[in-house]
Amino acid sequence: MSTNPMASLQSRIQMAKEVNDKDKLYRYNGVLYPCLMCPEDNLKALENLKAREDDIMLVAYPKCGFNWMVGVLKKIIAEATGVNTESKGPPLIEFLEPEALKAKEETPSPRFLGTHMHPDNIPASFYAKKTKMLVIFRNPKDTLVSFYHFSNNNPVLPAQSWESFFSGFLSGNVPWGSYFDHALAWEKKMDDPNVMVVTYEDLKRDLSEGIRKIATFFGFSLTEAQVQKIAEGSTFSAMKQSSANSHGTMGNVIFRKGEVGDWKNHFTPEQSQQMDDAFNKHLAGTRLGVKLDYQTHCQ
Repeated sequence: MSTNPMASLQSRIQMAKEVNDKDKLYRYNGVLYPCLMCPEDNLKALENLKAREDDIMLVAYPKCGFNWMVGVLKKIIAEATGVNTESKGPPLIEFLEPEALKAKEETPSPRFLGTHMHPDNIPASFYAKKTKMLVIFRNPKDTLVSFYHFSNNNPVLPAQSWESFFSGFLSGNVPWGSYFDHALAWEKKMDDPNVMVVTYEDLKRDLSEGIRKIATFFGFSLTEAQVQKIAEGSTFSAMKQSSANSHGTMGNVIFRKGEVGDWKNHFTPEQSQQMDDAFNKHLAGTRLGVKLDYQTHCQ
């Protein structure tokens, strides 16, 4: 298969249309992954990925704003360094076939990498090298809605009814595993100076401030004019408009609504209460729980 990430992605999306839904996911180390995007060979090869101290690593649970922040980070890097990172395809390391992963070893610094993987499953070299990681989280109700629509419009994932996906999300029986497991694991790393956790909602509220903080975290210096230029080119609607170029046929699937509060159009009162109970059990009172401002966005 091609080592061009975009060509490889499009090819796998085409292949997925011939695969039965029941065969689209498999478990690796207990976690569900899409067979075509993250085959076992990819995940095994990842264990030997050599991280660098100056890698720029973006981490997010699926549908928490990952692709939006890919666009923002590419603009920050381009403005600060004059270097355009590879413009095609998502930088998810688990999507890279072994040959493409080898090619990453030849890529000049700074490399821009990303992952949806649980922090315990990210290659150990990233922690050993103290690579800086930007971690994005989004309130669980909107994450679930976005993930549900994504799964039902993306041929590499099985289509599911709303009820089935809802219960799978709450039990952690969805690709890349449990939202709450991911959240709790990152919560424990919030004291690490090499980890910066930001929320989707805060970025929606004040993108310019988010850009300033992210640039500072990665050691990039931007003028206020550059910050405003990046912010204006990185609104959700701007990203959606350019998505055909950046994400091909998946653009409209990846960039759907980008709203805060769309969960109200989907959840029954009983489901809302179930999620409230899960949040209270796992995240209420934690630093990440406070950051997510659940009362404002999910009540």
